[in-house]
Amino acid sequence: MATPVYDAAVARGTGYTALPSGQGDILVPEPIAAEIIAEAPKSSAALTLCRRTTLSSKTERLPVLDVMPYAYWVGGDTGLKQTSNAAWKGVVMIVEELAVIIPIAQAYLDDAAVPLWSQIQPLMTQAAGQLIDQAVLFGVNKPSTWGQAIVPGAVAAGNTVADGAGADFGQDVASLGEAMALTGYTVNGFAGRPGLNWRLAGLRSAQGIPIYTSVMDADMSSSDALHGGLYGFPVAMVDNGAWDPDEAQLVAGDWTKAIIGIRQDISFKLFTEGVVSDDSGAVVLNLMQQDSVAMRMVMRLAYAVANPVTAIARDKSITQRFPFGVITEPEEEPSGGGAAKGEGAHQASAPQAARTTAAKSTAQPKDT
Repeated sequence: MATPVYDAAVARGTGYTALPSGQGDILVPEPIAAEIIAEAPKSSAALTLCRRTTLSSKTERLPVLDVMPYAYWVGGDTGLKQTSNAAWKGVVMIVEELAVIIPIAQAYLDDAAVPLWSQIQPLMTQAAGQLIDQAVLFGVNKPSTWGQAIVPGAVAAGNTVADGAGADFGQDVASLGEAMALTGYTVNGFAGRPGLNWRLAGLRSAQGIPIYTSVMDADMSSSDALHGGLYGFPVAMVDNGAWDPDEAQLVAGDWTKAIIGIRQDISFKLFTEGVVSDDSGAVVLNLMQQDSVAMRMVMRLAYAVANPVTAIARDKSITQRFPFGVITEPEEEPSGGGAAKGEGAHQASAPQAARTTAAKSTAQPKDT
């Protein structure tokens, strides 16, 4: 990922190297009708799917059940009743700040044929959503104070099914859902790579019934032109540039366990005076002296995964359980031959592991 630079701004004509020879600045056109055609800003999938709460301070602690009590049969009329215990772990949410400043020369604002700030402000919001999704879903540039990112956490817990393990993608999703259920977590939503909705739209049950219920919008230029539910649960396509297709095709899980705490929602402020400095303290832009205007966007939020013990996987530690699973990239076929993808060679691996865990976890402990 490119490192942000401090002197980047909206520049005049020569800054647009992609323009055809002889064409002027696209934002300050010749006196003819002009219109900016921009891609619709994409929303954040994490902010859409995760449980959102409002924080009243920079740090907040959430209690999460870590040890679940057992019950016992009492032997006879005078048998001794056994004791058990319950324990909680604290999940700490620490607020971090994201921000960006966009400076524009005042003369450029005066000459522009369109209201630039109304064009830039939604793009700043989109950039914030992309940054949040990268951190929450994949751990990219994630603040060190935040909890485990969703995809790395699912992989570390072994909650994965390879694309192509089953007869089709729908069967892979069903296998992942079964594996999650057998560890005690309920899938209530999905997040997927861009374009996955079109692949899902072609899936059919054995009776020829679509398993992906889609809604087609009249405006096919919209990023949400095709959206809907998979097996009755909502699917969010992460099309804001944050998705890494090399890491996952689809994320499934209990999104109520992924918590985003909002300390300060997105806010914007215009400045006509002040300086912009780099990390060394050197001034790279003086708004008053260089007759410029800058818009600053700020947002403060925290993220954590509440990872409670479940009745099925009650013997798993907090580092062994995770409320999310992923459909990963197709497995490479072994060079020496073997079962091809789609023959069912890998289909039952993840659910079988979950069944083994479930069988062990439901065994009654010995009386003490």
